[in-house]
Amino acid sequence: MNVLAIDGGGIRGLIPAIVLAEFESRTGRRIGELVDLIAGTSTGSIIACALARPDPMPAQRIAELYEIEGPRIFDRSLIKKITSVGGLVDERYDSAGLVDALTRWLGPGRLADLDPPVLLTAYDIQARRALFLGSSDVTMIDAAHASSAAPSYFEPVRIGDATLVDGGVFATNPAVCAYAQVGGQLDLLLSLGTGEHTRPLPYDEVRDWGQLEWARPILDVVFDGVSDAVDYQLQRVLDPERYFRLQVELTLASDHLDDASEENLAKLSDQARDLIASRSADLDAVLAKL
Repeated sequence: MNVLAIDGGGIRGLIPAIVLAEFESRTGRRIGELVDLIAGTSTGSIIACALARPDPMPAQRIAELYEIEGPRIFDRSLIKKITSVGGLVDERYDSAGLVDALTRWLGPGRLADLDPPVLLTAYDIQARRALFLGSSDVTMIDAAHASSAAPSYFEPVRIGDATLVDGGVFATNPAVCAYAQVGGQLDLLLSLGTGEHTRPLPYDEVRDWGQLEWARPILDVVFDGVSDAVDYQLQRVLDPERYFRLQVELTLASDHLDDASEENLAKLSDQARDLIASRSADLDAVLAKL
C-alpha cells in the first residue's frame, strides 16, 4: 500500500501542490492513480480532496488555484480589521471566501465518493476530541472547511453535533495518523511538508510575554512542533526505503500561513522548485516504488 500525507499550512500548501505536479509530470499519471490513501490536514485536506474527487484535479491546476484564490481567501476588509481588532477579539478572516473557493474547486461530492480514499483531520472543540473524516456522507466542502478552520483565523465549523476547528491543533503533519489508519502495513509513506518555520523567538523578546503577545505565535509553535515530532517518530519506526519526508526550510518565503501577497507566492514557488532540485534523487526513488 502506498500512502501520501500532506501537512497543513494555509497558503503554504502551494509548496506540496508544486511538488505533486512534478510527480505527475515525471510519471504522466495522476496522483490518485499512484497512491492508495491520501491523508491531509487543513490546506492538505483541500489538496487531498482535489486530487481524489470523481473528476481528479491535476496538481498543476491546484497550484495555480492557490495563486488565484489565496489572495481572495486571505483578504481582510477594513471593516473586518476594525471589528476583529486585528484578529484579537474575532477571527481574522470571513469564511465566505474560503467556502466559495471550496465550492468551486471541489463541487458537491461526498468523502465516500473519493478515490483513492482520504483521511482528513479536524478537532471537535465541543466534545474535546480528535476527529478523522474518511469515507462518509460528509461533503468535501464541509470536511475541507472544517479541517482548515484555524483558530483565530476562521470561525469554527458546525457539522451535525460537532463544532470543528483545524486538525493542525493535534496533527499538522498527518503522516503518523495515516500510518495508524493502515495498521502500519504499507510499502511507501510519502510525507509532504508546507515549509519549516525559521523565524526565531528570542528569549529577550518573549521572556515577558503574556496571553496577548503569545496569542498568535503560540499557534505557529504548536503546529511546527507537532510536525517535527511526527517526522521524528516515523524515522524511527519505518526504514528509509519506506518513508520519505519532503520538506523545505523557509529561508526566503514567509512562514505565515496567511501571507498570500504576490511577492510571497513567488517566493513559495521558488522554494518548492528548490526543494524539487535538491531532492530530485529522492523523488526518483519514490517514483520507483509507486
